[in-house]
Amino acid sequence: MSATPWDTDPIHPNPNIFDIDTDRFQTEVLDASRSHPILVDFWADWCAPCRALSPHLERVVEELDGQVRLAKLEVDEGDNMRQAGHYKVRGFPTVILFLEGRELARFSGARSRYQIREWLRQHLVPGS
Repeated sequence: MSATPWDTDPIHPNPNIFDIDTDRFQTEVLDASRSHPILVDFWADWCAPCRALSPHLERVVEELDGQVRLAKLEVDEGDNMRQAGHYKVRGFPTVILFLEGRELARFSGARSRYQIREWLRQHLVPGS
């Protein structure tokens, strides 16, 4: 039986937070976004704003308890920079919200938990 991105892993004990790479992007982000909204955090280890944003993103996803999932794509690993280039990511961190297999919205730079929750509400709650 193969693992899914929602299986618990030692890095992200929350099953709604998982690492992703270019090879699994189609299946675990685009295809999976047909049933759940998925945030993709394009980040780099050397990027201080990325490290500042990460705990806020993870906390919001934990608070939403499965309503939104978070895929973390480290752009400096393997072929992942190509994925960032495909989505015209110009700076890090950049977070893209996927729904129904397509990009719905994005933001760049560090944000607070409140700002992230408000941004998600604006894009996922009808009439907001």
